[in-house]
Amino acid sequence: MELPIYLEHGKAKYIQIYEQIKTAILNKTVAAHSKLPSKRELSTQLGVSIHTVREAYEQLLAEGYIMSRERSGYFVSSFEQEWLPKTINIPNKDLAMYPNNQLPIDFNSGHVDTANFPYHIWKRMIRRYIEESFLVSSPWQGEWALRSEIAKYVGRSRGVQCEAGQVFLYSGTQMQLQDICQFFGLDIRVGMEDPGFIRAKAVLANLVIKMIPIPVDDYGVSIPDRKIDLLYTTPAHQFPLGMIMSIERRIKLLKWANEHKSFIIEDDYDSEFRYNGLPIPSLTQIDQLQHVIYFGSFSKSFIPSIRMSYMILPITLVEEFEKYNIHRKSTVSRIDQLAVADFMKEGYFDRHLAKMRTTYRKKHQALLQAIEYHLPEDFELIGENSGLHIVLKLPPNLTEQYAIHQAAERGVRIYPASISFIKRPKTHMVILGYGGLTIEEIKEGIQRLQEAWL
Repeated sequence: MELPIYLEHGKAKYIQIYEQIKTAILNKTVAAHSKLPSKRELSTQLGVSIHTVREAYEQLLAEGYIMSRERSGYFVSSFEQEWLPKTINIPNKDLAMYPNNQLPIDFNSGHVDTANFPYHIWKRMIRRYIEESFLVSSPWQGEWALRSEIAKYVGRSRGVQCEAGQVFLYSGTQMQLQDICQFFGLDIRVGMEDPGFIRAKAVLANLVIKMIPIPVDDYGVSIPDRKIDLLYTTPAHQFPLGMIMSIERRIKLLKWANEHKSFIIEDDYDSEFRYNGLPIPSLTQIDQLQHVIYFGSFSKSFIPSIRMSYMILPITLVEEFEKYNIHRKSTVSRIDQLAVADFMKEGYFDRHLAKMRTTYRKKHQALLQAIEYHLPEDFELIGENSGLHIVLKLPPNLTEQYAIHQAAERGVRIYPASISFIKRPKTHMVILGYGGLTIEEIKEGIQRLQEAWL
């Protein structure tokens, strides 16, 4: 085995070797039980002394990442890696020139276009409520005015028929996932798409809830083959692979939920941005038997700094859920809630969303054209028809970690797809988000990737 280790100046070499092997183990780049190179082999590969390699191996041994077998060598230990924080280390001698490792072109899937936000209108909305009477907390469920506007919005845009009393406001998807899991009880079994939203998996891990990986295919999440209480899924734009759940799969999933008395959490991730054909109906729209809990957010359609999301419960759960949360306090600014409610009521939200669809469609086209022009056909696009990111499947001769490292050398930050998987993927892929970049930055970024990889 040849380990992809890159040494730089200014830091002890044994520490670099230790850190990069540890990262490879945590990222499952190096599988459990794999045999590591001998001290002599690795020292020859890296051009360092055997003593340097020995120090690195001894630290890994001390922390339990590897084990030593007499006369056989060093092997990766076996442990439940999915419960550990997954990081990827990108050593780079040039990163010091960028403050806080902020590379000039950042393909972050969480970034959005803020240049086109109507700040002058938003300031006007905020000013309406900057007075003492509005500085008290909201009801824990959220302001009724905003709950009403959200109910109207999801009704006309996503086909979700609900009343304002079914809408609950939160300061992020993770918080509402935590709340609904605690409501059902921490002894529940929760199915998670594999691959899936890493922050949702982190919530379950922190709550020590039994998490069941459910594989996805071309039609969306598979039908679970066992009893689970909650299933977390992203049917409109699966994260990160981008497929859309077929209507046949949706019907089967709802039938499964009814038969097993289970609930489905529909995270309607990136549903606002689709570039080919009509918007995809929500799963909640066709749920006739009240088995779907709907998650929505303003992080992509508005501005992330608002930190506002919402959950829509089946009417059958509302009364019991309100009793459970009777002592809960609101975590969302009252002023922000009232301002967003006015922004929606007066039509600014719909107009802003329409403008952003056009903006993102242009960026999306620029990204696809740049990839087609600069990268050969063995770089395969996945999930390219909607949302604010794509997944790029790498050719066999290019590993995820090396691709990220080489991109960083050219001042481009891209992201590993592997951290979204519970079970190690067989192929190497990277995530390219483009919402927060200009068209010029997108084109320049892909050209730099060509220079880095080819």
